[in-house]
Amino acid sequence: QVQLVESGGGLVQPGGSLRLSCVASGTTLPFSAMGWYRQSPEKQRELVANILRTGVTNYADDVKGRFSISRDTVGNTVYLQMNSLKPEDTAVYYCSFVRPGRNFWGQGTQVTVSS
Repeated sequence: QVQLVESGGGLVQPGGSLRLSCVASGTTLPFSAMGWYRQSPEKQRELVANILRTGVTNYADDVKGRFSISRDTVGNTVYLQMNSLKPEDTAVYYCSFVRPGRNFWGQGTQVTVSS
């Protein structure tokens, strides 16, 4: 059974950086896409960034130029480097790995940007 485990969240001051990681276990099959979503009390869950199996990346407009998504060569770990963090980036961040017809989710990691 596929399990996703996230790490790297925490409290950071505005302008700071964090790096999130998400590791998949219980499978050796590739994923068609890997990504990060976030959800805050004021908003519905939204896509932050994803990376397709082809290597193509997509970003939400408000994180372009600040966040960077990458993956390891094995294809079971995805990272989200977050720079120039803003208070409005505060949310629970979830990783999502996709196969045709299936979407796997991590448990979420809290990111709080505050002085």
